Amino acid sequence: MLNDASGPNAEHTVAPQRWVTMLGQFAGWMWGAMAGGGGLWLLFTRGPWPLTNGWFALASGISACPLTAWILKRLTGVAVSGRAQFAFATVFFIAGRIALKIGI
Repeated sequence: MLNDASGPNAEHTVAPQRWVTMLGQFAGWMWGAMAGGGGLWLLFTRGPWPLTNGWFALASGISACPLTAWILKRLTGVAVSGRAQFAFATVFFIAGRIALKIGI
């Protein structure tokens, strides 16, 4: 009964989950602002063509932002976990680094 939320120590079992959730939300917003904003800046300064790492940074920021998960759940009913958001954001980030290295 380690996850039991009732009893005298109930606040001690819920608090760590709340901090982890808050930290994840904060990290998602920061990643979304930094990567998304940086991606937009790259698109404005270098242009949309050829395919630049700006597109990948923008996609990484959008996929990491908690607002994206909220919109998906609200409009389609699909719940996206924070781990899935982080995985997609990381994949887009790595793809952007690869595009930068090979000069697409």
